[in-house]
Amino acid sequence: MRVRQNIIELFSTFLELDASGVIGWATDAKLRRRMINAVSELSQPEQSEDFWVHYWYKLWEKAPEGLVRGHLSAYLQEVCYWAARKTITSLFSSQYTLSDCFQMVIVRVDKILKGYKPGIGFSLKNYSSVIFSSELKEILRQQNEIDICTNWRLLKKLTQKRLVESLQNAGQNPDTIERYVLAWKCYQELYAPQQASGTRRLQKPSEATWQSIAQLYNQLRMTQLTTPGAESNPEMIEKWLNNCASSVRTYLYPDMTSLNAPKGEDEGGELQDILPQLTQESYISEIIANEEQRDRQSQQAQIGDVLVKAITELDSEAQKLLQYYYAQQLKQQQIASLLGVKQYTVSRRLAKVQDTLLFKVATWSQEAMHISLNSSVLNYISTVLEEWLQAYYSPNSP
Repeated sequence: MRVRQNIIELFSTFLELDASGVIGWATDAKLRRRMINAVSELSQPEQSEDFWVHYWYKLWEKAPEGLVRGHLSAYLQEVCYWAARKTITSLFSSQYTLSDCFQMVIVRVDKILKGYKPGIGFSLKNYSSVIFSSELKEILRQQNEIDICTNWRLLKKLTQKRLVESLQNAGQNPDTIERYVLAWKCYQELYAPQQASGTRRLQKPSEATWQSIAQLYNQLRMTQLTTPGAESNPEMIEKWLNNCASSVRTYLYPDMTSLNAPKGEDEGGELQDILPQLTQESYISEIIANEEQRDRQSQQAQIGDVLVKAITELDSEAQKLLQYYYAQQLKQQQIASLLGVKQYTVSRRLAKVQDTLLFKVATWSQEAMHISLNSSVLNYISTVLEEWLQAYYSPNSP
């Protein structure tokens, strides 16, 4: 793909793609004329990308429709392309081409512009890259494009808590869940493929590995299962693990079916009649709860490290503002009096600092935890951030 050569091109040309890839750049005549006129109106023509992003974004805020949106959409063409390319190459199989994925998300420019906050110190390109990727993954999820990895890779990266939740959601009884979880544990312990750990195309275990997994399962079932049951063979273990993977995919990416839908042609009642009921906690549930607590503590520690680092990177004025507001628990009006500014100025500065920290955590969550960002997730992260700040600056904190 040819790199665009100047500011005029950057804000007035659009990618042309076909199924095989990039064809070239197409110029929008109206946008080109308007860009040339805008440049010529400046006494000293500005060639900085940041200047023109800010210039068009301010105009877009006043009038979201029309040519201004076109300039910003043109500017984000490469970002959208690379986000689509990165996503499509990570799919194990897909009915969509790179061009399809690009077209799916480039139309979401309005959402990006509405969510972008230029005052928090992050570029429009960086912000849009995260949102383009998140939006595309959500679209593909809704289109049942969820097979981004094989069953064997899915089972390797799965947590026990998530597996049990998925099996419960599938309506499996406690004895079956125990058997499946034990088989999964044996798989986790014995399947050590030669491929790099990050590959999504992990192949299924060899016959010898299946034999070893079945042998270990049969050894452990007498001591680790409430109802040991009969011995199992490699074929049965493989079937169980495929059922596990299927349950996980259904649980994570459910079809939206009404709870009042009938269970089937030959059965009476509704789907809500067969929702899994709460059962008495077993020993395995206790293990899961302990595992969940350890995972949560680990994640909280990592988020704390991200935020501490982010705070140290703030300027002294921003750090002082956080001290006033959270450590000394001063009202905004009191802070305004100390700083000699208006209350709304304090409110605006505080919101800017909070947004900066929120973006840091959201970016880390997307990159490290592979969490898709949407309004619900961002609202939750915002709540967690506020609680963390209050605890971090509390006089009683360690």
